[in-house]
Amino acid sequence: MERTAVITGCSSGIGRAAVEAFREEGWTVYATARDTDDLAEFRGRDGCRVAELDVTVASDIDRVIERVIDETERIDCLVNNAGYGQLGPVEDVPTERVVRQYDVNVYGPLRLIRAVLPEMRRRGEGTVVNVTSVAARVPFPGGGVYAGSKAALSATTESVRAEVDTEGIDVVEVEPGPVETAFDDRATAETADLDRTAAYDGVYGLFEDADAVGGGGPLAVPPEAVAAEICEAAVSTDPAARSPVGPVARAATFAGVLPQWARARLWGLLARLAD
Repeated sequence: MERTAVITGCSSGIGRAAVEAFREEGWTVYATARDTDDLAEFRGRDGCRVAELDVTVASDIDRVIERVIDETERIDCLVNNAGYGQLGPVEDVPTERVVRQYDVNVYGPLRLIRAVLPEMRRRGEGTVVNVTSVAARVPFPGGGVYAGSKAALSATTESVRAEVDTEGIDVVEVEPGPVETAFDDRATAETADLDRTAAYDGVYGLFEDADAVGGGGPLAVPPEAVAAEICEAAVSTDPAARSPVGPVARAATFAGVLPQWARARLWGLLARLAD
């Protein structure tokens, strides 16, 4: 049986690996990104079609979803992967950047979910996979805006899952820890032109001296590991509601047993070491 997936944020990293994972399973994959030049390697490949899609533009979403339905008459899986990290202490991040972060990381996935649910409901089946982050469970200093957006997506995932549970539609969350991608480089760059408050020198030092969010370090996992979990959720008849990927993400599932005062002392120690 031929199945169809729509994947956002395919220009690099997890999205690109997810395209390959679904293709290997014999799916028809619509690889999307804001700039289709970044998808050149997928053009003309068996089972792969490319589309320009900015998740903040409603007309882009309508155009792509309508095209997929016209061409394949089905959407079996939506992978909400597109996103980025706006780092910086909450006091230093301008409101317009907070709005942009939520527009991409939260409102974008919601726009796409609303667009695909009618078709999934018509067929009585389908899977939505939202890529969140371990930061949603364990927010870190300087990551409040990013972690907040991922926590919002995580909570929304749980609500939508319950709302459509009786309709044969699965809505799940894949929750990576650090991943070997360029995410950390871009996230750190987002702090470069902030009007920095001196009181947060230690926080900024963490970003500059270490792979603070993802992209490096001995505990980072390759994007293919995340893609494998995404694909597994899509093909499973009973996917897990939440799938942590990598040792950091798995350890974070126990974060609730760590007292808040202990977390605060840990972050304080790290900030002093980086200062």
